[in-house]
Amino acid sequence: MITEGGTRLGKQAARRLVRLDCCVIEAGLTDAEFARIEREYGFEFADDHRAFLAAGLPVHEPREEEPDVSHAWERPWPDWRNGDPDELRNHLDWPIDFLLSDIRRGHWPPGWDARPDSGEAAVDLARSRLAEVPRMVPVYAHRFLPAGRGAFGHPVLSMRGHDIISYGADLLDYIDQEFEEPRPEYPDSWPPEATVPFWRDYAREND
Repeated sequence: MITEGGTRLGKQAARRLVRLDCCVIEAGLTDAEFARIEREYGFEFADDHRAFLAAGLPVHEPREEEPDVSHAWERPWPDWRNGDPDELRNHLDWPIDFLLSDIRRGHWPPGWDARPDSGEAAVDLARSRLAEVPRMVPVYAHRFLPAGRGAFGHPVLSMRGHDIISYGADLLDYIDQEFEEPRPEYPDSWPPEATVPFWRDYAREND
């Protein structure tokens, strides 16, 4: 059951993206496509994220002078319909993989027990613990929303390893912050409080 509030928020964000005219938007994902994607990649979209993609699927439009590219970073909108499965998996794994890379270089998540002396032991322990943290789903490039049917209204997080900040109070606000020119002035209440467990600890440190 998709929540009414999540559906409304996702549709508002989709309409805002259309008005900003900043990318190509294809026909939205169907229920059958959502079922395939969630089964194949092992997560469920949050309700606002699902409604956003059901209203229209943003995709990257290569320019004629662009070389052939093969990385999600070069095509920031995840193409859940026709994208390369390995590329999509890499995009989904970005938050964990890059945090593990930071851990390999000496970082250790806040609130965890003491870091093992061995770097490889630290990475192994972190990998097992990170398997239990909330799954994050890419919205655009390194901007993510948490997965989870029945949830909506989470702030969008900008995630680069342990450099994690809130980049929009919710999906609608994020679209303005990312794509409106000039960017709207931050309200007095900025930054929005991150809400998703574990990852919010980083956002609180960095905001």
